Amino acid sequence: MTAWTRREFLRTSTAAAAALSAGPLATRCLLGADKPGSKMRIGLVTYLWGQDWDLPTLIANCEKTGYLGVETRVEHAHKVEPTLTADQRKEVRKRFEDSPVELIGPGTNQQYDDPNPEKLKASIEGTKAYIKLSHDCGGSGVKVKPNSFHKEVPREVTIEQIGKSLNLVGAFAADYGQEIRLEVHGTCAELPTIKAIMDYVDQKNVGVCWNCNDQDLQGEGLEHNFNLVKDRFGTTAHVREFNAGDYPYQELMNLLVAMNYDGWILLEARTKPEDRIAALIEQRELFEKLVAKAQG
Repeated sequence: MTAWTRREFLRTSTAAAAALSAGPLATRCLLGADKPGSKMRIGLVTYLWGQDWDLPTLIANCEKTGYLGVETRVEHAHKVEPTLTADQRKEVRKRFEDSPVELIGPGTNQQYDDPNPEKLKASIEGTKAYIKLSHDCGGSGVKVKPNSFHKEVPREVTIEQIGKSLNLVGAFAADYGQEIRLEVHGTCAELPTIKAIMDYVDQKNVGVCWNCNDQDLQGEGLEHNFNLVKDRFGTTAHVREFNAGDYPYQELMNLLVAMNYDGWILLEARTKPEDRIAALIEQRELFEKLVAKAQG
């Protein structure tokens, strides 16, 4: 067993044991029938719905609502940031280890498109700091962005720069047992562009984080665009509220179930409900129904 797979085995086994001890609500989102897609789990991106919760509140609310994983967005009230001391990082790790909720990792704004070499270097070094943070706090990876094209730079040059930068941070992350998750984001969010970027990436621990953008439906449509990158998926995918807007979530779940995706489906909410706890429960139940219908 390699160091990477050993770490993954231990992390998954620990999460499963924790969930089993947490009761029916928690285990429902971790365990399932022996069907394709049954290993998918729903988690939370703390953007909007969790941005003002400190870490104890965030963990408690995730446990209460059945979200067993959390991607902590940077610069939010839970303050999982590279500025944490070694002792503070141990405290964050312990808080998650003492709960059924898993720290999936930090969701950063690090990106690799800037034509300025110093700014690109700063983003790469910033990513390395988050990789160390995620490792120290018990996370499994770091979310990054591609992100934009620039008028003075040919698109192909930017695509190559992003891909090669991902190889650099991916190699660094591998030494810490971490995954690099490329969020489909910005003006690089068209899936043919993401595929072109990933064609430069040979680090196996760099994966695509699907993001449920309008661009997913362009060109030849969702299934075609999904198939362009499905072989490069990482362990996280972002969704919005399942009952808001007109994104074809049932079709997406059908595709995820068909490929037997076994990663985290992370809710990155956009609305502002009065009762976020009730809203989280509602979205989890909608997720379960979508998956059940896809499996059926």
